[in-house]
Amino acid sequence: MTDGGSRWRAACRALFGSRARLRWVHLVLGGALLMPFWLVGTVAVGPLAGEGQTAFAGSAAFQFGAYGVALPLAAIAGLFPMARPLSVGAARALCGVGTGLFADGPARSRAARLRTACWFTLHLGIGALVSGASLALPPFAVGLLLTPLLPGVRTYLGVDGSPWAAVLLPLAGIAMLVALAAVSAAAGALLAGRAVVLLGPAPADRLAAAERRAAELAERNRLARELHDSVGHALSAVTLQAGAARRVLDRDVEFVREALTAIEETARRTVGELDAVLGLLRRDGEGDGEPSGPALDAVRGLVSRSGVPVALETAGEPDAVPAHVSREAYRIVQEGLSNALRHAGGLPVSLWIAVRGGELEITMENPLPATAPVVRPGGGRGLRGVTERAVLLGGRAVAGACDGVWRVSVLLPFGAGR
Repeated sequence: MTDGGSRWRAACRALFGSRARLRWVHLVLGGALLMPFWLVGTVAVGPLAGEGQTAFAGSAAFQFGAYGVALPLAAIAGLFPMARPLSVGAARALCGVGTGLFADGPARSRAARLRTACWFTLHLGIGALVSGASLALPPFAVGLLLTPLLPGVRTYLGVDGSPWAAVLLPLAGIAMLVALAAVSAAAGALLAGRAVVLLGPAPADRLAAAERRAAELAERNRLARELHDSVGHALSAVTLQAGAARRVLDRDVEFVREALTAIEETARRTVGELDAVLGLLRRDGEGDGEPSGPALDAVRGLVSRSGVPVALETAGEPDAVPAHVSREAYRIVQEGLSNALRHAGGLPVSLWIAVRGGELEITMENPLPATAPVVRPGGGRGLRGVTERAVLLGGRAVAGACDGVWRVSVLLPFGAGR
């Protein structure tokens, strides 16, 4: 009894549940969309149908002839790129299919347009048949249900008043309504099953989605590098200056005053850079706070306030450096100086920058400290960021100990990464 009741409830949900009702609405929508094409079909079939055949008073042959003309017209309309977003929107809302299984955006490739045209034709064709049955069958079925109570209906239908007719005709009316619900549910399930196949993403759509995700990840990595380089460099400088001030607090008040001033200036400048980077998170495009002028001018300003003794040597024409290369060079030098602050303390840094042959060369060296540096938890991302910046521009970066010094060598070509 329990199993029978469960099957009965499942059958009722399949025929009359909310999903079945939504799919029926989807089918009726398809029938409504076919109406303009069907009217054009009646005009085309009219001269062949003879006198007295009109759109709403013609024979069955006339109606289905117009239907046959309407389907190819619907297929042609389905070839337009915007047919897919409209179809996907309706299917997402009414077909009961997972929303992530559909393709987004207009159909651009030939294969995507053909699949959309097939779906559009299938939706409108089946929807028109179900819509026509939904208009015609319920009134007739209700009439059969009312035959025992309304003799005039029996007379109109040409049925005698026998007891068998009083029993069988209402049953026939109920069977018609159930059959209509079953056909509608089956047609809705058919469309739902074909929706993912015909409206799902094509290989070109998957490639475009992968490219969008890759671009988003690249932008996120770039912003992470900006935060690491700017804020990490500033915190390293502030830590070094604060530690030096603490050690001479009782002996050299003037030095402490200068250190606190440097800490204040560094913090203020870093807040500005942080605002610029966070601005990139709030809008698409480049931030106003990033260095975009000639590479050597920007680096000279960085060196002057880095807190590290730097011997800077330059060669070439700085105005020849493109803005995007200048920005990355600034961050690379900033990271190198930040590493020198963290790991080499106050040891001097030698910095060579050369512009030649459409490339920017950067080399930084500092003596290795006498004691092993203390590696902070979570560190090690700076040199990885330097390498990523160089690779994105089509260049290369090498870092490591060599002949008693720590050397970072970077080559940035001008022609890539715009």
